Amino acid sequence: MKNILVVGAGKIGSTIAEMLAQTGDYAVTVADRSADQLRRLEARDAIGRLELDISDDVALQEAMTGRFAVMSAAPYHLTGKIALAARATGTHYLDLTEDVATTRLVKSLAVGAPSAFIPQCGLAPGFISIVAHDLASRFEKLDSIKMRVGALPEFPSNALNYNLTWSTDGVINEYCEPCEAIVNGEMCSVPPLEELEEFSLDGIKYEAFNTSGGLGTLCETLKGKVRSLNYRTIRYPGHCAIMKALLNDLRLRDRRDVLKDILEHSLPATLQDVVVVLVSVSGWRNERFLQETYANKVYAQNLGGTKHSAIQVTTAAGICTVLDMLADGTLPQAGFVRQEDVPFEHFIKNRFGKVYRHVERGAAAA
Repeated sequence: MKNILVVGAGKIGSTIAEMLAQTGDYAVTVADRSADQLRRLEARDAIGRLELDISDDVALQEAMTGRFAVMSAAPYHLTGKIALAARATGTHYLDLTEDVATTRLVKSLAVGAPSAFIPQCGLAPGFISIVAHDLASRFEKLDSIKMRVGALPEFPSNALNYNLTWSTDGVINEYCEPCEAIVNGEMCSVPPLEELEEFSLDGIKYEAFNTSGGLGTLCETLKGKVRSLNYRTIRYPGHCAIMKALLNDLRLRDRRDVLKDILEHSLPATLQDVVVVLVSVSGWRNERFLQETYANKVYAQNLGGTKHSAIQVTTAAGICTVLDMLADGTLPQAGFVRQEDVPFEHFIKNRFGKVYRHVERGAAAA
């Protein structure tokens, strides 16, 4: 049984802990500064709880010592401290961050490390990169890769057409920070909330626009191999325009704490959500110009008798699958590991990765 530390007892961290604990293969301890959050954890008998202030470097390193891996489900601005402690203790490190600067730090820490450093193990970045790289591998020459992901309420009921299903800090960060892309074969930075597009899937209209971090490390991996590569977040129509007004016209991008307070007191959370994944790759194979597309919707599901939102399930399943593959030796045991290094077929057959298998909505909700 491998000893795991999960840092963060919020929506995602608690789901990760529950998934791992239910297998009986991992001894799981969840660390959080909030005693109230720790008390809310499901499967209390199977999960250890540790009240811990991440800002205390000594306590953080002590909490990691002797463990197989640490999994960060902490806010993006704290994840770097966890990575530093993992390097100091020689602990395998996994996170969910979409923050580009944090991933660069993790990559630098992985150089010469005796343990594996695997950032961006969630949905986007994470699973989306695994899918895109798998589709791209089927072409002899690539032209374009379009990656689209959204976590949306099934029943939108406000002007933003949105409910809080994920980290508020994370949402605001990806709406504000520059976005990586490949345009005309060159890596570049494009502004968030721009390049708005609309499309329909299963008869439902959506919009998509640039947000930061969703590409993971694919830009570096595919530099010089593809003409166009971009990532955009999916929302219902009208969302982007309102967020641009809040962030740009009202200048709340410079007062993120105020925007966070507004959103958290105005938009209710919901467990009735859907994760939409759409990846299209075009290129040449056997001298023919072809396109392959992966499209999927994942709905809220019951785990261990408790209903979890689609974004909780998909994000937690991503990092738990990668942990399984690290534990069984499928993935490298040291250094920096990219999401595109994760074989899609291994991922989708995994006991956690099966969440992403195509199923009908009724079957998923049963």
